[in-house]
Order: sequence, then structure tokens, then C-alpha cells
Amino acid sequence: MNRTVIAAWVVRLGLAASFLSAVADRLGLWGSPGSPGVVWGSVANYESYTATLIYFLPAALIPIFGWMATGAETCIAIGLLIGWRLNCFALSAAVLLTLFAASMTVALGPKPPLDYSVFSAAGAAFLLYAVASSAEARVTSAANPV
Repeated sequence: MNRTVIAAWVVRLGLAASFLSAVADRLGLWGSPGSPGVVWGSVANYESYTATLIYFLPAALIPIFGWMATGAETCIAIGLLIGWRLNCFALSAAVLLTLFAASMTVALGPKPPLDYSVFSAAGAAFLLYAVASSAEARVTSAANPV
């Protein structure tokens, strides 16, 4: 197995695990609020944090955006693990993480997204997208010779 394939798997597993861990945390699966290592521990705490990041939206939209993010993270994680349309799921992960990093930076300043490596994760997702797109192009050109 070549190094690029191994590196792509490491990124896929790392991103998927991070997305699923965040979803599990907001659903209380890592423990209750205040437990060691738990960031939110409940949907209510997660929605409060979401409100901080998208403070410019009406309060009625916060739960909708929170659940949209939760659904997107879950779908992207599953897509990364399965590998079907990998370039699409990698790009989706990159865009979602970039939006998250941008909203964290605007709402909280640059330190939190740097401390939580959100920019690094977005960069890894963009790199995975490039690798997956390149691999798909090679497969397509081999299957359809000119």
C-alpha cells in the first residue's frame, strides 16, 4: 500500500472520528455536562454554544442550524468512512470546517479555532479532497481511454 493511500485513510478516520465524537458529545453520549472531557454534554449546552457562534441570527433559527450542523457532521463522517464519492465528502468536510473556523474566529477570536485545530482539520480535508479528486481522475481516464 502506498504512503498516499495510508495518509488518506488516516485523515478519513481522524476527521470521521472527530465529527462523530462532537455529535456524541452534544447528545450526552460522552457523559453529562461538567464531566471530565465533556464539552457540551447536552443539546441545550450545544445550542447555547451555537448561539454564541451565530449570534447574528434570530434565536428561533439557532436550533435549526444546530441540527443542520449535526446532520451534516454525521453524514460527512459516514461518507468518509464508506469512501463512496470520497471527493464530495472530503470537500463537504473542508467547507463545513472552514465555515466553523470562520464563525469561531469572528465570534470568539483567533485563539479557539487554533487551539482546537479547526484550521488544520479543514486543511487536511482540503488535501483529502485533492488526493481523492486526483485518484478519481486517474481511474476515469483509465476506464475511458481517448
